[in-house]
Amino acid sequence: MTLALRLAAKGRGTTSPNPMVGALVVYQGRIVGQGFHLRPGHPHAEILALRRAGTRARGATLYVTLEPCCHSKKRTPPCAPVVVRSGVRRVVIAMRDPNPLVKGRGATALRRAGLSVTIGVARQEAEELNKAYCHWIKTNRPYVTLKAGMTLDGQIATASGESQWITSKPSRQEVHQLRAQMDAVLVGLGTVLSDNPSLTARTGAQLNNLAPRQPLRIVVDSRLRIPLNAQILSRQNEARTIVTTTGSAPAARRSALQKKGIETITLPDVHGRVSLPALLKELGRRGIISLLVEGGSEMNATMLRAKLVNHVRLYLAPTLLGGLNAKGVIGGKSPARLVQALKLRNVQIRSVGGDIAVEGDV
Repeated sequence: MTLALRLAAKGRGTTSPNPMVGALVVYQGRIVGQGFHLRPGHPHAEILALRRAGTRARGATLYVTLEPCCHSKKRTPPCAPVVVRSGVRRVVIAMRDPNPLVKGRGATALRRAGLSVTIGVARQEAEELNKAYCHWIKTNRPYVTLKAGMTLDGQIATASGESQWITSKPSRQEVHQLRAQMDAVLVGLGTVLSDNPSLTARTGAQLNNLAPRQPLRIVVDSRLRIPLNAQILSRQNEARTIVTTTGSAPAARRSALQKKGIETITLPDVHGRVSLPALLKELGRRGIISLLVEGGSEMNATMLRAKLVNHVRLYLAPTLLGGLNAKGVIGGKSPARLVQALKLRNVQIRSVGGDIAVEGDV
């Protein structure tokens, strides 16, 4: 199953909104077929593994990281009947599919056909691999990762707004890899105005080349004040951008953006600002299962206090900025008591170049 999970991980960044799945066919202790799901519309992992096994699948064991599907409400035929027809004797499944269209039905179909079925081998590892998919299925919202680069004393910019570059090149290269794995990346208007980021995922030693897969770029802009020459509005043929706004945005600004090929989405407002819960609900409806937040301190504060963040990744540079007027990683009003502080779970700490990466679940 460990090898099946490694195969599944090869689909990271390309399978969305489908889960990552790997499969192996083993006969008399020898692997006779293997496969992983690459992208929506392509064959599922168990189908590829069984095809490669051919007649050697008869009497074999199929190891698969996710329960085989049994419904037709998708681009490809259901997998469970194919598994039955293949002649495998036993199926070992890491985790049940939380999708209500499956959720135990696939395993039941296999058992009814006379196959031996075992569920739960390496379940925790499989659930961790597909945590974004599981979260999306259960909540209809994307799994949100909040990322920031900061000084050792928690500052993300000087008092004048300068922030490029606090962290090292290895940290920035890792962030670009992370972007390429995400369905979408989000910033507020303030970040666009202060940093003018492109928010593309890039590769190469100098980060000059566009990655093969680009996240959807999302700007939260309640009044559509974004400059029409902002970098995030460029290269729409390679990396698409949408701007989310409210009903109070001027019609002329909507029209100007539409002429540039930029989609605008009007959402409910809270005190004149785009409702972030409504935004996540809309993204989930569109099949966005993973979202990277790369905003400023106020966006970070709003997302965290609305309990919309699932995971935090912080890159700490060995630098001290100091001062009361520098910009901290989380803006807004500080809680009055330590008991109100947000505590991360499952914390991991590692070195990235000369920086320290700290991440954990919220």
